[in-house]
Amino acid sequence: MEHAWTQSEETVLGTIEIAPEVVELIASLAAVEIEGIRAMSGSFVGDLTEKIGRKNLRKGVRVHVNEEGVAVDVSVIVHYGTSIPDVARELQYSVQEAIEAMTSLPVKHVRVFVTGVDVPK
Repeated sequence: MEHAWTQSEETVLGTIEIAPEVVELIASLAAVEIEGIRAMSGSFVGDLTEKIGRKNLRKGVRVHVNEEGVAVDVSVIVHYGTSIPDVARELQYSVQEAIEAMTSLPVKHVRVFVTGVDVPK
């Protein structure tokens, strides 16, 4: 699989490159640690893929990179009864901090899309 690299940095020993899939994985892992997030929300095809046994750890995350920095879109399902604005803000800060700490890439914005609410049975 060919990667469109997000960052390329020359050092004395060679080049350091970070694939966008790595940034998506960092964002996804940061998101699922937030209290109130039930799950990441993926596409119909992605959900079918998971049902046949292939786990997608980057599910629900899209990363766009340009000269200005990283733009992240995160789609989530929240637990019933949680404050959606509070959870979404916490998610934004957590994703931003994780990406910037691990990659040194500046995060332009983190857009949160709440696509569902998990209602207890």
